[in-house]
Amino acid sequence: MTHHTPATTTTRLSRRTLLLGAGAGALLGGTGLCTGLTAATAGAATPAGRAGGAATASASAALPLLAPLPDGAPDRALFSHPEQRLAAYLVTLAPMVNEIVDDDPARRGWMAGGWWRTPAEPFNARVQEHVHTLSWFATTERPWNPYHRDPALLARLDAAIGHYLSLQHDDGSWPEYEPTERSRAATAFALGYLSKTLQRLRSAEVLAETRPAISAALHRAMTWFLDPGNTGVWQPGPIEFVNQPMAGLAGATLALHLDPDPALHARLLERIADIAARGQSPAGYFYEPRGMDIAYNLNVTLSEVVEILDHVDAPELVAMVERFADWLGYNLVREPDGAGYVANTAGSARTPMYVLDDVTPEPQQRDLGAWFTPLVPAMSAFYPTAEDRAAQREAWAAETGPVPAQERGATNPRIVVNIPYGEAYPSAAAKAAAIAALPYLATDRLTELRRDPGGEDHLFVRRPGYYTMAHYGPNATSLVRSGLSLIWHPEAGTFVHSGHNSNADCWATVLPNGGTDAAADLTVTYHDGDPADGAVLAPEQLADVRDLGVAWRTRLGNVTGAAVLRDSSITKRITATSDATEQVPLVLRASDRLTWIDGGGRVEVGATTRARGLLVRRGRVTLAIRWERRLPATVTALERTYFADASRRAHVLRVAHPPTAVFHYRLW
Repeated sequence: MTHHTPATTTTRLSRRTLLLGAGAGALLGGTGLCTGLTAATAGAATPAGRAGGAATASASAALPLLAPLPDGAPDRALFSHPEQRLAAYLVTLAPMVNEIVDDDPARRGWMAGGWWRTPAEPFNARVQEHVHTLSWFATTERPWNPYHRDPALLARLDAAIGHYLSLQHDDGSWPEYEPTERSRAATAFALGYLSKTLQRLRSAEVLAETRPAISAALHRAMTWFLDPGNTGVWQPGPIEFVNQPMAGLAGATLALHLDPDPALHARLLERIADIAARGQSPAGYFYEPRGMDIAYNLNVTLSEVVEILDHVDAPELVAMVERFADWLGYNLVREPDGAGYVANTAGSARTPMYVLDDVTPEPQQRDLGAWFTPLVPAMSAFYPTAEDRAAQREAWAAETGPVPAQERGATNPRIVVNIPYGEAYPSAAAKAAAIAALPYLATDRLTELRRDPGGEDHLFVRRPGYYTMAHYGPNATSLVRSGLSLIWHPEAGTFVHSGHNSNADCWATVLPNGGTDAAADLTVTYHDGDPADGAVLAPEQLADVRDLGVAWRTRLGNVTGAAVLRDSSITKRITATSDATEQVPLVLRASDRLTWIDGGGRVEVGATTRARGLLVRRGRVTLAIRWERRLPATVTALERTYFADASRRAHVLRVAHPPTAVFHYRLW
């Protein structure tokens, strides 16, 4: 099919249509389910109260144990490539299922053992999300799956569903951290996991007495979740923690496909339009909670968008992905040796993401987002190629050792959810084209300022000698570290990379009490040249400036700073109310050569010396960091390494200086 721009799309934008249109129809087979999963293979939902307990087993009877796998199982050769991701779940299934509580009526069906989510308490509905995992193995026939229609598995699944439903409040919500909590997240993900579980149970025609209770619970949950007056989900202003309402919309989309309800469907479409209007910053990221978070956006939110588009025509969601892909193009910075991307983690308002490997190990929750690569080609830059995944999987199949079991707490049920949606990894050619189009690779000169209405500035500057980025304005959360955060060279890669939620590894001015300007809200002005005498610029004037000046100040006024960004250098001028330390987070390789300038030659990591600068030589490229007189300086190593091969290690340069100091960063 021909893909139109989102504004003019009239063809159905379902997952199946898009994948078939991209020539990927073969990826959709092999789910082990009947076609027409949403056909009414069981009766429609009937009104019901709280489910209370298992529908088919006595509330006090001991549940049969699930038998362990036979010796030598599983056979790696029996798995299709995409379903290799399920092998570790198969190995872990019996230990996890056999810890479902059956000897305490008050906790019967609770999935104990700490296998998924915290707190590992009976009131936490999120602990029960593996009901879908159990339903997959119970209803899916595979030559490697001995648990298909296993009575013990079905009985324990039924008990787990019963406990899950018993936790639902009368208003339709579920708790997570406290028994009386009305949790947006727990309810959102319950809508997803329970609707998928119901879909499988209906298709396999099992647990007939339990299915209506699931339907009724889903209806109550949708009534609560889709209510626009429910400010616990749909607060005024920007929609917070967008992954959660997006997950609820995805679950409601499937639930309404299974059990249509015109009034709720109208509410669903209204909420989709609302999240498209208020859930994404004009800068390009999905709000987490009201700031950026690359990890949550990639790992969770995109997957939920895929699920919505499976059943609903929503071109506005595709437009959101296009804007997000553009945002990623500035914030994921590709290393020239192909190891992957260094991520803008300093600006993250929630979780850290330091790198994205070029070829990530399996399984990856985020990989469902590759579904967008035929429609939003820019996303191809950020996923493994089909060829690389195939090579990984061939190597896995050839291994002779046993499949390792999963660790408690790391048994992500989302991996199992992704399987039926197929795969759309880009070709090597498509990925190479997307990489070449990344803005800092496509040109050696750009100045891009992205502003959020909440006051945050995200600045991206490419000059012939480097690429850098910065964050100014109010920090969305206390985890953000502001100011300049990167120095990257097109041949040598990343030299400086600021950390997340720490005053010990961010690029910052450090005060005697350990506080930093990076942890503060920084007011900022932009200038044509040096801020000392350059004209103040409006945001729309930045793009044409050759030498960009930036001036910032903490709200307390204890640190003021200025920087001039020229073609091959950055000059920082710092004024503090006391002696301070210039802290520079370095990313170093084993082959890098570090030398003090006017300070005793080769750098000994961890030792303090007096010097006037530091040279970092990497191949043909040198980063010189100079200050104006001999000052105490040290380079220390951190535990954090970069990429799967640990080919880089984080270090920190610290230079103690008087209240006023100037630092010159130059690449050649």
